Amino acid sequence: MEFSGIVGGIPFISLFIFTGILVNLVQVSCYLTIWPVSKSTFRRINGAITELLWLEVVWLMEWWSGFEVKVHTDAKTSQLMGKEHAIIMPNHVSDSDTLLTWILAQRVGCLRSALTIVKKTTGYLPVFGWTNWFSESIFLDRNWAKDESKLKSSFEALSDYPTPFWMTIFVEGTRLTADKLLEAQSFASSKGYPIPKNVLIPKTKGIVTAVQSLRSFVPAIYDVTIAIPKQQPFFPTLLTFLKMQPCKVAVHIKRYSTKDLPESDQGIAQWCRNRFIAKDELLETFAATGTFDEEEITGFRRSTKSLIVTLIFASIFLVGGWIFLQRLSSGWQYPTLATIIGSVAIVVHIFIEFTKMPPPKIKATQICTQ
Repeated sequence: MEFSGIVGGIPFISLFIFTGILVNLVQVSCYLTIWPVSKSTFRRINGAITELLWLEVVWLMEWWSGFEVKVHTDAKTSQLMGKEHAIIMPNHVSDSDTLLTWILAQRVGCLRSALTIVKKTTGYLPVFGWTNWFSESIFLDRNWAKDESKLKSSFEALSDYPTPFWMTIFVEGTRLTADKLLEAQSFASSKGYPIPKNVLIPKTKGIVTAVQSLRSFVPAIYDVTIAIPKQQPFFPTLLTFLKMQPCKVAVHIKRYSTKDLPESDQGIAQWCRNRFIAKDELLETFAATGTFDEEEITGFRRSTKSLIVTLIFASIFLVGGWIFLQRLSSGWQYPTLATIIGSVAIVVHIFIEFTKMPPPKIKATQICTQ
């Protein structure tokens, strides 16, 4: 039930808002004073404080809910991850996919520069959206006439980024649902494409613009395939994390050099479509075997750093909150506490509603499986 998620989310979201407000205040101050003088210095400071906030999200997933990520890739890719600028191209299966890329980024040391292309409304989410804006994530209207110039200018602005960054692009444009899959299958059938079973048809304009704009200084694109074991009882979402419901995800990563990609827009678009055909086949194999061919990178274990950071901020929050309440007159303590809890509950509800999957319009049996 959502109610249990709201109740369970109050402690974490309270801490997240407290930390986020501190982070946002520092971001505003640095943006007004340091950005005009040195973008590089601002980016380094902003990255350091943003990482503190995102580490709390990593803690929520790994330590609070027991979320497990198994990473499969080759040795060369494993060695290069976190040491180079990269475009991240995952399939989009749930609202936790962005958070999953944060776990991967944290493991290889680039959580502070994990950037994402998201829909414009994400920017209005308290703390989360504001922090992403200062971190130079890109917010789109989902209108190509408006988004094309925004993407190009945003990509070009990253040419002097001082540390290795990841730019995550969900080229399917939306999360996988039964309705969207049926639409993708109908579209593929009309165009003579292979019928997808586990992914949607990629919308290639964004990835084409990304490759053409970034390839001069971004050496790699990581083709990330996210697989969720079907036998587990819980599906990874923000709500399941808040409710402490453990789940597992397997991730396959294959690195491609941007210099080896086709030069033309049409060639890049076809390369992307071919990669999603391969993703679909890879996910079919995973469904049958429960694993990927590449060896699991066993060094990917839950973060001790996220635990330490969260405990420090939780201690500051609890001590500060207790002192604040003690300074209030006895008649105002309980009303103030109730108001704070009620406000946080509303914020939790907003986050849950924002990330909730839409109700299905069709039955799963209508989906093509042949």
